[in-house]
Amino acid sequence: MNTVAFGSGVSIVGLPGSGKTTFLAALWHLIQSGEIETRLRYGSMSNQDYAYLNKIVKLWRKAKEQGRTQIAGMKSVSMNLLDGDERSVSVTFPDVPGEEYRRMWEERKLDEGLVQNLSSSNIMLLLNGDRIRAPAWITEREALKANVEGGKKVEEEPQEWLPAHAPTQVQLVDLLQHFRRPPLDRGPRRVAVMIGAWDKAEGEGKTPAAFQSAKLPMLDQYLKSGRDGWTFRTYGLSAQGGEYDENDENNPKAKPRKEAEHLRDIDLASKRIRLLRDGSETHDLTEPLEWLMN
Repeated sequence: MNTVAFGSGVSIVGLPGSGKTTFLAALWHLIQSGEIETRLRYGSMSNQDYAYLNKIVKLWRKAKEQGRTQIAGMKSVSMNLLDGDERSVSVTFPDVPGEEYRRMWEERKLDEGLVQNLSSSNIMLLLNGDRIRAPAWITEREALKANVEGGKKVEEEPQEWLPAHAPTQVQLVDLLQHFRRPPLDRGPRRVAVMIGAWDKAEGEGKTPAAFQSAKLPMLDQYLKSGRDGWTFRTYGLSAQGGEYDENDENNPKAKPRKEAEHLRDIDLASKRIRLLRDGSETHDLTEPLEWLMN
């Protein structure tokens, strides 16, 4: 059967703790199990190394968090997915830990291997909606200090500012701007902003787009301004569906969680996955990939 490649490919990127490994595990289960109908289906994989994928998907199916070994040992995965017309798109999970993207921000360095992986693709940007580092406003700090100290003047020791202390939205905007500067610049692209841990973030009572506007206003305004030519969509994502059991590797004293037990009771594991946008909800993680490839 002949297939036609189209689009420019998709790369999955994100800061540390954004959930890239969990997303990959959920996607692999989805396209291999055939439990639900999806926009895209599995075609082929470039390196034919299934051992790593089988390892992380085994933990995902058991509703157990990925261990440090799985996260730190993330391998480069590139798979071809097919749509209903047999057109294919290459989806790449670069062999790059989240710390490497943080290094782009902190040290202004870009590894040559990363350039090759990211220079010709549209982007799926993962972020953890439950771990957003907000800006530290001076007015808020002063008000908090007044409440704690009863209005007394308190002398504070000055602290050295480090790039790692920057708010999440500042780091994400800078990351996207890297894609519009040499050596990564390839003209206007598409980006799907995936706000992960949505099962926790949705407690704010906002849609994914409204959450981005309220919690990440700098990122939201940057994308909407169109100054760097990004076409974007914002999704709420729960690749797990809730809290999984802790991994014994991460915590030897880990205990089972009731929510994980509930998730294991769901008849089809694919139905744990939740993807939301514009009032609609689906279990199909390939939907934003299809949009990115068009």
